Amino acid sequence: MSNSNSSGGGIGIVGLLTLIFVVLKLTGEITWSWWWVVSPLWLPFCIVIGIIIGIVIMFIVGGLAVGAGINVFENKQKIKDALKRLFLKEKNGNS
Repeated sequence: MSNSNSSGGGIGIVGLLTLIFVVLKLTGEITWSWWWVVSPLWLPFCIVIGIIIGIVIMFIVGGLAVGAGINVFENKQKIKDALKRLFLKEKNGNS
């Protein structure tokens, strides 16, 4: 029986990219700003912040729609009809 305590997580793509960029910067192979050299470290954070902002915007828009008395499910057929008219007009206009 082996008694190993290693988790096997490894360095990951973010750590690997950061390590490669730092080595290239220190050897003079790239002349990027240090902000871009360490960008793999802050890029996942920015993606998460972007997702959170998107979710907040969806809740705000949904709340405004409900507050204005707009029910998307009731207006579903109206939306479909409007889209059909729009696409049929474009299709007939382009012919």
